[in-house]
Amino acid sequence: MHYLRPGLAVAGLLFAQGAVRADEPAAGAVDPHAAHHHMMANNEVRRSVLGYAVPHLKLVRDDGVPVLLDKELNDGRIVVLNFIYTTCTTVCPLTSQVFSVLDHRLQEGGLKAHLVSISIDPEQDTPERLRAYAARFHASHDWQHYTGTLAASIAAQQAFGTYRGDKMNHAPVSLLRASPGSPWVRLDGFATADDLLAEIHQFGAASASR
Repeated sequence: MHYLRPGLAVAGLLFAQGAVRADEPAAGAVDPHAAHHHMMANNEVRRSVLGYAVPHLKLVRDDGVPVLLDKELNDGRIVVLNFIYTTCTTVCPLTSQVFSVLDHRLQEGGLKAHLVSISIDPEQDTPERLRAYAARFHASHDWQHYTGTLAASIAAQQAFGTYRGDKMNHAPVSLLRASPGSPWVRLDGFATADDLLAEIHQFGAASASR
């Protein structure tokens, strides 16, 4: 595991532009999102390469179609994955905005990748709510959102080492994989679209050199 360069302070930029707004605690109150705000201020991103096995889980895509997670991710495309929930006011608007920028740049560049966002609040996040959430971030057909049972969501989070027991405790994590059977690149922290795109370009360079 090592540290990425700090890069663009994405959280500060988005807040300054008014793209997102976190709830402010009352004077003297304990901030339940203190850890998230600390991460935003420091914009520290840790990179590691890990051998996650994609679990055989039933999920429901935002178009209402039941799918199996392992088959959904094994269509040969590069995968970029994160975990979100639609009522989040801190981490998810930021990471989804980054995915939105990445999605747009991939479409512009003609690069093929499957962007995957899995809900950690599936009891509230129906396919309809996920479609509305995706529309807020102008998601293309290559960026899909998934829900399912609570047990399936927890199992997916556990498989990728992101489960924290409560949605309020979740942390920003982006996971990328070049192809089925390849190791996963894990970025802990508020990775930027530039960070994610750089990893995707590395995948392409590595594939071309074989």
